[in-house]
Amino acid sequence: MKPQREFLAERPLAEHCAELLRQGPGPDELLPLIKRMGERYARRLSGALAPLLGGEAPMVSCTTPRETTLDSLHQSIASLAANSLMAVGDAKTPMLVSIEAEPMLRIVDRAFGGKGEAPAPLPKAFPMAAELMLSRMETMLADNLSAAVTATAGGARSGQTPELSAIRRDGNLAMLAPFADNTPLAMWTMEVDDGGVLPWLITFAMPFASLARLFGYSDAGVVTMAQSAPRAPADPSSAPFGDVPVSVSAILVDMRISFPTIATLAPGVVLPVAVARQVPLRVGDSTIAYGTVGTMDDRVAVQINQAFADNRSAQ
Repeated sequence: MKPQREFLAERPLAEHCAELLRQGPGPDELLPLIKRMGERYARRLSGALAPLLGGEAPMVSCTTPRETTLDSLHQSIASLAANSLMAVGDAKTPMLVSIEAEPMLRIVDRAFGGKGEAPAPLPKAFPMAAELMLSRMETMLADNLSAAVTATAGGARSGQTPELSAIRRDGNLAMLAPFADNTPLAMWTMEVDDGGVLPWLITFAMPFASLARLFGYSDAGVVTMAQSAPRAPADPSSAPFGDVPVSVSAILVDMRISFPTIATLAPGVVLPVAVARQVPLRVGDSTIAYGTVGTMDDRVAVQINQAFADNRSAQ
């Protein structure tokens, strides 16, 4: 049967939404997440590194994240470094962590009772005695990174941040071969100033697919919202609240002195004071608790007698 006229499309062809066809978040979305996460990570690393550096908490800062390649990493990472390949959930989503050899050897020397000195010149490979400390550093860096990422991503991602686990390590980056040569990488460094001549660096690099998964994006690039559930009250010991330092003041003495007395103050003058039985503890202008002054372990201490779950009840 032959039609009498040509068939014409009555409607325009469908055009798919670009957001539905996208393969995943790009560098413009992911690199700013690293910057925000790096600020939290720096605060956590400062405290975590203190026991390894003789008890003094170093100054830690995050550099601006950028795109790079494996060839550029070979140029910036020395022939000997503590290079660890980690998995973001599984081995198909790798992440590289590299610590400069000289500070790593100083940490190893201090762990074995030394003064925290590195040999000069540096050896061509890490000694066997360093393996335990390298493993400890991997665990510490991974745990704190996971916590910083979770605090940055917030509760909008479904589930939890993928677990970070070590796959293998090698002092030579070429032997480790972490990524394909043509893989676009996201890179950032944590700069650690422990009072030495120069700060030292911890370098992080991963493919953008690994970075997307680290921040909770699905393989298709869509952020999956968490299922509706009753929200529990915020836990002050959890991130991000647990990372915020708060200054608390105890008002031991609140006295009134005449201006002539103040004008004649001099060494040797004795001012009689009476410590209140109930000492207020304040955060800013809010009283959060009351306590009694005493001693503990040869130090002045305050035993809490009354605490306010809601500061408004103390007003």
